[in-house]
Amino acid sequence: MSRAPLGVIGGSGLYQMAGLADVREERVRTPFGDPSDAYLVGRIDGRPLIFLARHGRGHRLLPGEINFRANPYGFKTLGVERLVSVSAVGSMKESLAPLDVVLPDQFIDWTRHRPSTFFGDGLVAHVSLADPVCNELRAEVARAAAGIKVRLHDGGTYLCIEGPQFSTRAESRLYRTFGVDVIGMTNVQEAKLAREAEICYATMAMVTDYDCWHEEEAAVTVAEVVARLNENAAHAQAIVKALLAALPEARSCGCAGALDNAVLTEPGRIPAPVLERLRPILGRRFS
Repeated sequence: MSRAPLGVIGGSGLYQMAGLADVREERVRTPFGDPSDAYLVGRIDGRPLIFLARHGRGHRLLPGEINFRANPYGFKTLGVERLVSVSAVGSMKESLAPLDVVLPDQFIDWTRHRPSTFFGDGLVAHVSLADPVCNELRAEVARAAAGIKVRLHDGGTYLCIEGPQFSTRAESRLYRTFGVDVIGMTNVQEAKLAREAEICYATMAMVTDYDCWHEEEAAVTVAEVVARLNENAAHAQAIVKALLAALPEARSCGCAGALDNAVLTEPGRIPAPVLERLRPILGRRFS
């Protein structure tokens, strides 16, 4: 059995993967529009990997402009079963310092204007999102990071806000009362849609700042974030390389069966165009 490629979504500061060899670009057309950029398909130390720049190369897309449905749909059509997101985040706790790496296991969705499902238009499905991160994949990322010189925090809650503005001080203080660990603008839709696509998903949240709640730190600025992106990107690339080398060939988690018993619409009542549009995702169930 050939190894399914690992998918990596690069966030702010990570627009390519170091060491990616035999690279070719794949531009995938999806029923939901164009993904953020071409997928970079290649190998690191002989193992297949597919990379996508979330904001596009050159950082052209606001968080709210990202085509969250097209990105995982494209990974699915390219055969990806596991997807690791690398994301710049703000810290909401004193114990999480800039340049730390957090592996969230929970999300809170505070966004307002984004599509978060592949379903609708005559097809109803409800997947379980109680545990939105694949614990098996997150554990593999944690093991890979153990050999890298970073401060790692395994577990935590990621609050996803609409953006593109950073929080007001009042908002930041409110979010702290939620008990969240990090704050960002992109990952919750990815987690939801990866689960619907039966792709394992985990986040590497790379801390760049303390948001604006921290009284002893200056309010977050783009300059402050950018100053730490390169170092964060280097850490992320090292972790991904170690992960790829140790990742088991087969999955043993439940992500591949996320749609089992999730579709409620009677098969004969699902519109044919919707079935065709979602064929890569529904696959074997409605062949």
